[in-house]
Amino acid sequence: MTAPTEATRSAGRRAVEPTARFRDLLAAEWIKLWSLRSTYGSLALIAVSAVLFSVRAALADHHNWPGYSAERQAAFDPIHDAFPEEGWLFVILAAGAVGAVAIAGEYASGQIRTTFAAVPARAAVAAAKVLVLATVMLVVGVLTAGVSFGLSQAILADRGAGASPGDPGALRAVVASALLLPVCALIGLGFGALLRHTAPAIVATTGLLLLLPLAFDLENRWTAALHNALPVPAWERLVANPYLQFNEHLATIPGSWLALAVWPAVATLVAALVVHRREP
Repeated sequence: MTAPTEATRSAGRRAVEPTARFRDLLAAEWIKLWSLRSTYGSLALIAVSAVLFSVRAALADHHNWPGYSAERQAAFDPIHDAFPEEGWLFVILAAGAVGAVAIAGEYASGQIRTTFAAVPARAAVAAAKVLVLATVMLVVGVLTAGVSFGLSQAILADRGAGASPGDPGALRAVVASALLLPVCALIGLGFGALLRHTAPAIVATTGLLLLLPLAFDLENRWTAALHNALPVPAWERLVANPYLQFNEHLATIPGSWLALAVWPAVATLVAALVVHRREP
């Protein structure tokens, strides 16, 4: 009987080696995400800035309420105090940065090569990364949006001006604000996979989310349509940003929901294709 060669023994060992299960990939991506110190800082910034700015806006209106005219009191929108733009700018930036760093940092450090050596199924790695990132950001988004809404409306309720979740537009604003975090994070992930360097990925994400909407003329029908299709203007429409009155071609509610759905889907597809086709 012929003794097995080294090649035969190596092939046998590879045959019996267990393949990574998807739940193992999820666990690995979970550890990677929380091993980044920037994750803790960014999530803290998201929660603190959103809640503090919401409370600040509600306290200001609570203090000034007796001086408001009857017309202003009648037109007052308490939902805007729950999600003021100046506070949620930090939320948008931080969420996008978390997504960009989650993959660009892995490329920059070279750890992605180790990951692919251990798990050649790159599509599964990308899917696990997307799922972990989206889940974490959605949980943070739900908590942040819920607390911001609850605290601000509790403050305004003392003046009889607060809203309840059953009021028109209230639940829509909370849901849209909760979804904004995973949307921005996945857009950041797409840029991170495409550019592979943290700083350029964060700059590109910031440009798309915050700077590009400023480049469009809202008085022109076509450029306004492009503006309305961007993720942050879509969110502003869903939370009834009062500054949208300057947009002569206001987006529809279904169109805004569609924009929030399409952007993370496209970003996820870009990340998956880049990870699958380009060598690290």
